[in-house]
Amino acid sequence: MRLLVIHQNFPGQFGHLVQAWAQRPGWDVRALGRDTAPGLPGFNGLVRYKLARRGHPEQHPYLRQMEDATLHGQACARAMIELRRGGFVPDVILAHPGWGETLYAKDVFPDARLIHLCEWYYNAEGADLGFDPEFPLTFDDRARIRTWNALHTLNLTNCDAAVSPTHWQRSRHPEIFQPKITVQHEGIATDVLGPDPTAVIKTPSGAVLKAGDPVITYVARNLEPYRGFHIFMRALERIQKMHPHCHALIVGGDGVSYGRRPKDAPNWREQMLREVSLDPSRTHFFGRIPHAQYLKVLQVSAAHVYLTYPFVLSWSVLEAMACGAAVVASDTAPVRELNADGSSALLVDFFDEAALSRTLVATLREPRRTKSLQDHPVSDMGKFGRRTALAGYDAVLRAAGAPACELTSFELKPIPGLEKAR
Repeated sequence: MRLLVIHQNFPGQFGHLVQAWAQRPGWDVRALGRDTAPGLPGFNGLVRYKLARRGHPEQHPYLRQMEDATLHGQACARAMIELRRGGFVPDVILAHPGWGETLYAKDVFPDARLIHLCEWYYNAEGADLGFDPEFPLTFDDRARIRTWNALHTLNLTNCDAAVSPTHWQRSRHPEIFQPKITVQHEGIATDVLGPDPTAVIKTPSGAVLKAGDPVITYVARNLEPYRGFHIFMRALERIQKMHPHCHALIVGGDGVSYGRRPKDAPNWREQMLREVSLDPSRTHFFGRIPHAQYLKVLQVSAAHVYLTYPFVLSWSVLEAMACGAAVVASDTAPVRELNADGSSALLVDFFDEAALSRTLVATLREPRRTKSLQDHPVSDMGKFGRRTALAGYDAVLRAAGAPACELTSFELKPIPGLEKAR
């Protein structure tokens, strides 16, 4: 079995899958990632590609993302041509195509079966765009989105099969393509995650907090409105007045993963700190941190906040549940799917800062009310485990023409430095 895995930020979501596949006798697993990709410890099959140039600054704004995708596709095609010259011709290509990497994959490897991870398909109505009235869509926004979806439509047309992590994410793709898409989450390390009653975390200011303390946690790749950072900060101002001893641990960078930067500040953290009045001795910003430290944050959490637009479901909420945190989350579509039976989280309206404040303070003051959330962590939901994910992806590979594979001939091991807060 010859498998090529493509992800701009390799390994991305594919880390533990590649680790397992690369251990199998007779499997030749290679990967493509950008020159900035972190890589996978212990895996030597990564080939890095580099863009020939940046997008033209005078490009029509509706086409800038398409030009960028074309540059990614061209760079990947050149890397694939070199792989072919070196004698590597994959049976299957598994890729995250969101940046355009696989636009020309079939031109280089016409006989390879192409499987795409379809995370998202943008719509101007009914999901993330236009959801937040603070950030209304303009006509230009709508036109740009429609043009950008040309890439995602090409991806759906070109692939032989596709995977979406949740039913909600699958449902956002055009109905005509949904029969191609299997619902299968990539899997988190539920086999090694869990509560730690002895967990201790030291904040950047030197304060030491431990499991059992009144600690609220918030995690996102970047602190931004798509993950409800503005709502959380406004609620936190109320919470600190209602609960004079609680601490807030906030993990995430100052970049922008989704949406836009604020107009009047360099980042959303500074923007919101100008708007609200918080006690700095109880408000702790960690920035981006190593995975082991991030897990300690979750393990000391008495109440974990997860807010999201109707968008891609984050790994962080799953990891928080697996670590035994009581989760208070937004009542939005991706969370409702996760919390279908009501046993995993307390849901509040995304925009209701008062309800979020009351629910979090009640969670801190009356932990017995939320013990049931900790008694039913996501680790009990096998569909999010790494073994289930591997079996599901194996089934997709086989359906695409890969040979049958033994699922128990390897051991899933933690990968140091691999998993990041999403």
